[in-house]
Amino acid sequence: MFSAFAPKVTTQQSSTNDWPIFHADPSHNGTETGNAVLTPTLLWSYTTGNMIASSPAVVNGVVYIGSGDNNVYALNATNGVKLWNYTTGAPVWSSPNVAIGVVYIGSFDDNVYALNATNGSEIWNYTTRGPVVSSPAVVSGVVYIGSEDHNVYALNAANGVKLWNYTTGGDVDSSPAVANGVVYIGSDDGNVYALNATNGRQLWNRPTGAYVWSSPAVANGIVYVGSDNDNVYALNATNGIQLWYYPTGGDVGSSPTVVGGVVYIGSDDNNVYALNAANGAKIWNYTASLYVGSSPAVVNGVVYVGSYDDKVYALNAANGVKIWNFTTGGHVASSPAVVSGIVYVGSFDDKVYALGSPVPPNTIFIIIVLVAAVVIVDTVVFLTFRNRLKTKPKSSQPAPQ
Repeated sequence: MFSAFAPKVTTQQSSTNDWPIFHADPSHNGTETGNAVLTPTLLWSYTTGNMIASSPAVVNGVVYIGSGDNNVYALNATNGVKLWNYTTGAPVWSSPNVAIGVVYIGSFDDNVYALNATNGSEIWNYTTRGPVVSSPAVVSGVVYIGSEDHNVYALNAANGVKLWNYTTGGDVDSSPAVANGVVYIGSDDGNVYALNATNGRQLWNRPTGAYVWSSPAVANGIVYVGSDNDNVYALNATNGIQLWYYPTGGDVGSSPTVVGGVVYIGSDDNNVYALNAANGAKIWNYTASLYVGSSPAVVNGVVYVGSYDDKVYALNAANGVKIWNFTTGGHVASSPAVVSGIVYVGSFDDKVYALGSPVPPNTIFIIIVLVAAVVIVDTVVFLTFRNRLKTKPKSSQPAPQ
């Protein structure tokens, strides 16, 4: 249910098809260009040693994710083969941010880690005074992250040196969204905060009356966020004034995705909601069998989201109609990452899954025919050329050198 259950490199040196951070980008918009997955074929799964609440980052053909077995993993995105793992001192529910060859992630051992993305070697670690469930956002050489020691931290991305910290009145499990020089984040003290990204000075705070585990999303000058008082909020990004709220029937630990003027979010009342981003009016809702703490990802008109009923769902973004669901062996609190037509997600059954659309049989047949044709043509050309050489008179051959 934590926002970090579901994670986002910044725009720095990553492919347009990469998913380098929880919810895809530092603003937490949870969307990317790419192909929709219309049939959930299991391409591969990788089993770790404990449940996975972390959400994957996918960069340059590698899947990065944390596990409850105390490890951070790097897996080949094509076949799921483990490339490396790094062992921390406690479970890793935080989701990675991969920026310029470095993996940034938090752990329950109170540390924030910077790891070499190629081999997993530690570059630096910074110790807070509480477990780090929050997922980092890396922007302009600064790592922003929350801790259960009640603080929001800004760390130098190169060496882990603390630049500033801001103390709230409760644990900070929410993950920061960073937009236009402002850090937006929730706290267990019931507030949503806006902090100056350069010095940590508070710009405003908005009380909700309950834990804010949800991670804010920022779009078009509005901050969208859920609260454990069952509501989804839209706040003016400049001054925190409430623009609207929508009451669901349960705690909202899921983090919103904002695409095309629509807010997509899950709730503990077992529903996924699509709300008008301008006024909060409900467009549709889809009811799962158990609560939806996963944060939705939206790609090419399809909403992907996990549920505690052990399933990953694909829903039509326009009307909420189910396109498919895939059953794992445990609760799905992880937020899906969708890259190059493949859905990557973790589950409480200890596994990381890669789900993609199969190649249609007629396409496979066409490919086989084309390959066979190329082989035949190459063979004919080779034999013809060889026969011509054999029939040439010796006088036409060049003299030895």
